[in-house]
Order: sequence, then C-alpha cells, then structure tokens
Amino acid sequence: MAESIEIISWNVNGIRAVAEKGAFSWIEERAPHIVCFQEIKATADQIPENLFAERYPIRTINSAAKKGYSGTMIASELEPHYCDCRADIDLLDEGRIVEHHYGNIALFNVYFPNGQKDEERLAYKLEFYERFLAYCESLRSEGKSIIICGDVNTAHREIDLKNPKSNEKTSGFLPIEREWIDKLLSHGYI
Repeated sequence: MAESIEIISWNVNGIRAVAEKGAFSWIEERAPHIVCFQEIKATADQIPENLFAERYPIRTINSAAKKGYSGTMIASELEPHYCDCRADIDLLDEGRIVEHHYGNIALFNVYFPNGQKDEERLAYKLEFYERFLAYCESLRSEGKSIIICGDVNTAHREIDLKNPKSNEKTSGFLPIEREWIDKLLSHGYI
C-alpha cells in the first residue's frame, strides 16, 4: 500500500443523477486513491459499468433492499484484503456500511440512519451507533487502525447548523444523538 493515500467521502444523494450531470469529472482530475459514496440509491446493476472503471477497478457496492434508497459504495484503486457490509450492524438491510481492510487499517464508509421518522426509527439509529462503535472498538483491540467516513446524520455542535435553537428537538440535533458523537470522540477518534 502507498505510504499515504487520499480518501474522499461524498454523500451523492443518488449516484446515477450525479453521473448524468457530469459531476464526477473533478474526481478524475483529483485522482484520490479511494472514494467513498453514501446514499447512492442504486443497485450494482444500475450503476454504469464505465463509471470510474478505468481509475478504480475495485468497486464494493452495498445497496439497500428497498430500491432507490440509501446505499454505500467504495471505489478504490487499492485491493482490500478483507471486505464486508456488516449485516450484523445494518439489521434492516439498508446498505449502510462498506468495510475494507488494507493491512492493519480498517476503512468504513457509513451512511448512518436518520432518526426523523418516529421514536422507533430514532431508537434504531441509536442502536446502530452503539453496534458500530462496539465493532470498531473490537477491531482496535486487535490492533487495527480505524478510518470512518460517511454521513453521521447528526450535527454535533451549534456551529454545525444554521438554526440550532429551532432544531434542538429535531432528530439530527437531539442531545442524545450529539452525546453519541461525544462518546465516539471520548474513545479517541478524531
């Protein structure tokens, strides 16, 4: 593996729509080693085969069971020695995680759940957070270095929102969600 690698993370909110608009040209120009996409909203057969194929021969796609929903993808020029989509964390089969290991580095591309629908969905989001952190900690105890990229679906601090006061009781900025980000940071993540 290269001494230093560049990783780009992007919530595309529909990879096909972004591709149709030609919005990926900057990735070809920038040429990072790995690109992590969230909210691809497509199955593997719906993503154009020529999209990044020359630059990124390794494409791991985790589509949601529900068509046109969620989904994550890693496009890489580096061959991982391990790859998983963590069905033990993503219990609802929403395509939320792609995990690659490169040597002693575990790279996670995660599209964390949104909790805005109702209390049940918020509970699922918080459980997802906890399962994910526990898994990362187990890998760290094995000596792995962890890289997490993606969309956490929570604003951490007031500075992260335009209108923090009016969002205090809205999922995505609830104290309990923000506390989990504090917990993640307290475990030594940056």
